[in-house]
This record gives sequence, C-alpha cells and structure tokens, in this order.
Amino acid sequence: MQLLDGKLIATQIKREIATEVTKNMIDKSIRAPHLAAVLVGDDPASHSYIAGKERACREVGFLSSVYRYPVTISESKLLEVVDFLNKDPEIDGYIIQLPLPKHLNSQKVIERINPQKDIDGFHPVNVGKMVLNLPAFLPATPLGIVTLLDRYNIETEGKHCVVLGRSNIVGTPLSILLSRKTKRGNSTVTLCHSFTQNIAKIAREADILVVAMGKPESVTADMVKKDAVVIDVGIHRLPSFESKTGFILKGDLKFDEVSKKCSYVTPVPGGVGPMTIASLLINTLKAAAKEVK
Repeated sequence: MQLLDGKLIATQIKREIATEVTKNMIDKSIRAPHLAAVLVGDDPASHSYIAGKERACREVGFLSSVYRYPVTISESKLLEVVDFLNKDPEIDGYIIQLPLPKHLNSQKVIERINPQKDIDGFHPVNVGKMVLNLPAFLPATPLGIVTLLDRYNIETEGKHCVVLGRSNIVGTPLSILLSRKTKRGNSTVTLCHSFTQNIAKIAREADILVVAMGKPESVTADMVKKDAVVIDVGIHRLPSFESKTGFILKGDLKFDEVSKKCSYVTPVPGGVGPMTIASLLINTLKAAAKEVK
C-alpha cells in the first residue's frame, strides 16, 4: 500500500505556482493574482478552510482578500457583494464559501457570479463547458483528485471507477472528468447514491474507488477490491479522549482495515484536502491569465 500524499503534491504545485508568479509576473511588474473569498456566518469548518486558503495565497505570492459577513446578511445584500466582486478589476477570481445559511438561495448566488471569476467552477457556464470538454474552471476537489492521480501516474484509461456520492461539488463533476476523453479520463464510471442498490457489491468491482458519501468510516474492507486505488473525500471531526484537542479527524473510510487491501489510498487529513486548495490556486492563476473566456 502506498499513500497518495496530497500534502506533498500540493506543496510541489505551490512551488511551481510561486515560481510562475515571481518570474512571469512580479519580475515583469505585473500584478500578482488576487483571490477573494466571501464568508458568511461562523461555521468552524468554513473558517478553517478560508484560513488555509489565505496561507496558501501567501506561500505562492498571491494577493488574498476575505469579505466576512454575519449570518443574518440578506440575500439582496449578498448579491450586491457578488456584483461588486464581478466588477472589481483588481480581483481575478473569488469563491462564495459554502454552505450558506438556509435563508440564502445558494444556487441564485452562484449563478450571479461572473463565470470568468468563478474559480470554484460551480457556475452553470463552467459546468456546461466541463461536460463538453471545453476550457473551463473545474471544481476544485474533483480537479485536485484528478491531479493527484496524474502526479502519481495512476492509469485511469479503461479502468472501472466507482464514485460513491453524487453531490454537485464532488461526485457528479468527478464522474464527468473521469469519463472524458482526456489523459486522466477514459474510465468507465459508475456513480452511486442513496438510491443505489447493492452499493457494497458495486464498490468491490472498482479499480478506482472514490468515497464522497459524507458518512464517517462508512466504507469497510469488505467493500474494497484487493489492490484497488481508493480516494477518501470525507473529513469529519469526531470526539476523542485520546487527543489533546478533544477530537480526531476521520474520513469516509475505515482506514486501518481498508488500507491493507489497497494499492494506493489517500489519508485523512493530508489527502484530498490540500489538493482542493492547490486547485483553487491553479484556477486563480488561469483567471489572472484570462485563459477561460
């Protein structure tokens, strides 16, 4: 078993981006890329993610801004913020941190984003271009997973990939990326969800198994084929008396038993998470270069 070290690969990517920014932008008196984020409310996981994004921006020489608003912000006010960011020429790309409070229509807000600044890749224009294999901003987590497979030279062509979970953020777009006619695509993909029957049987048929179900330690060794490549997207903060912090991070896999059957597996933490942030940086660099029209 070999770990797919997302933290290591993300560090390599950040070094490459930092070199690009220094040599081709700052040294030529071109403004560094500017990534902004809109954060509504006090969700601890969202605050942690935004803090990681800010650190990553500093590491690569990007400019970074965070617009923080109380959980009580009205939808009309948030849409005004989106309009402001769309028009600001100093901001190359931005994200609206999800989930938003229930009184806000997330889809309405996403559709208000300028697709050329949509570095999360959630706008319908970018989703449609992704489906057609046209230049687009790809969703950060699926892009991070495909990049991780590529950096470890894991073959996907002709493989059976099973994706557990069909969210618009991870499962559905990843199933599209893995099946496209591209270098790390050309897979036969099965997308499972809560209505799928015999999920364990289908999962055991996977050469590459991606688990994004949002249920801690829900995938066990009997659901995994020997020598499969397993990607764990889940991350859960669970109480633990053995940890000084009082909690421990777990994924959607029962890692100790599943890892013994895998050829490759992502750890939690340190697997998919760092690759998601690295992908945001990749998209922001593309946005600054106006590569996506």
